[in-house]
Amino acid sequence: MATATATATTAAAPSPAGERRPGRPPILRYVVLVALALVFISPLIFMLVTSFKSRNEASAVPPTWIPHHPTMQAYNSILHADGTPVFRWFLNSLIAATANAALVVSTAALAAYPLARMNFRGKRIVFALIVATLFVPPVILIIPNYLIVGDLKWLDTLVAVIVPTAASAFGVFFLRQFFLSLPVELEEAAVLDGANRWQIFMRVILPLSKPALVTLAVLSFLTNWNDFLWPVYVLFSPENQTLQPGLSTLQSANNVRYDLLMAGAVIASLPVLVLYCFGQRFIIEGVSRSGLKG
Repeated sequence: MATATATATTAAAPSPAGERRPGRPPILRYVVLVALALVFISPLIFMLVTSFKSRNEASAVPPTWIPHHPTMQAYNSILHADGTPVFRWFLNSLIAATANAALVVSTAALAAYPLARMNFRGKRIVFALIVATLFVPPVILIIPNYLIVGDLKWLDTLVAVIVPTAASAFGVFFLRQFFLSLPVELEEAAVLDGANRWQIFMRVILPLSKPALVTLAVLSFLTNWNDFLWPVYVLFSPENQTLQPGLSTLQSANNVRYDLLMAGAVIASLPVLVLYCFGQRFIIEGVSRSGLKG
């Protein structure tokens, strides 16, 4: 009886000054997070809302957040117009970005594993040269890459926007950092079981590196998906264009259709949002374990 009374007294005693009661939600923190979230997603909301406005309302000043008369006119215009094959551009971008991401992950993994786990003469020099290419502005490579693509007869084909960026110095650096974080004991155990280097790479390293591989694939996909300058140089036919340069034809110097631009932006952002939602968990884990912070 005395023990129960002491327990009740202790439970009823007020908490010390400055100590937060358990179970009490940090309201101020949630308010700040919600406010920041609204700041970052408000452009996306405005883009989506504007895509359902009429042509006159989309360019009205001051702008309105809620359309007075919601309409699908902008989507019908860009999806069914003869001069803007948006579905074809969307498919071209999807094929190019997916193929480029697969090539980047494959080449980067094959190059990063020897640099992380194998000892050979000149390894540090090779890695230093690869990292040094990160300091080269990509824009100065446009002319050499254009000449190479032209000699290979790849101009005006999707191969021209897939292959030239298949070797990624950042991908090699990123995966090398992740491979270094994996326990060496796992490979030693595989060697005792009779596995060779290729088997260790395929059956031990790659399955454990899924977060880093998914992260690199998502980053490569987004880079190729959002690329504008290079496709403009190497793709000429309207049916071979990718989505980003194709959508730029929706505006001219003297006439800007904001409703069409916002509708095209919504279509272009859908794969990015879906991809990030599915890969968010892998991206966070891959970045945290690789030692890279942004």
